[in-house]
Amino acid sequence: LGWKFYDADDYHSPENKKKMAEGIPLNDEDRIPWLCALHVILRREDSFRQDAILACSALKKMYRHVLVSGTSAIESNQPEQPGENTALRILFVHLDGPTDVIAGRLEKRRGHFMPLELLKSQFDTLEPPSAPENFITISIEKSLPEIVLEIEHAIFQG
Repeated sequence: LGWKFYDADDYHSPENKKKMAEGIPLNDEDRIPWLCALHVILRREDSFRQDAILACSALKKMYRHVLVSGTSAIESNQPEQPGENTALRILFVHLDGPTDVIAGRLEKRRGHFMPLELLKSQFDTLEPPSAPENFITISIEKSLPEIVLEIEHAIFQG
């Protein structure tokens, strides 16, 4: 697509990375400043009319609201209403799959701060997207080309 790509893991604080490396799950207090920083990045790209892709484990509905609306989502736990010009237009892609498949992929990952032991806490925290959120769900058991085509189709449809 020629869009800028951001990996949200690159923006975790050293404290968050250390905590995860020690096998301690992050909580809302740990994640909110990180999500706010990611919102600022997305807001900047939007202000330049640049499309971007952010790989991010926005596990809870509230986390996705923060990505869309920034700090106002924290104060009200609600996204800004359409037409208020402050909410970003984001398509969330929920990559869904069985725990064992994801665990197998995590085991193969090298040099990352998040250990396999934290996978259960991620699933425990997960609130899959639902209406009225702007999202699609794609199975990770599909091939990479199939996943990419589904995402591209959703982007260019709406």
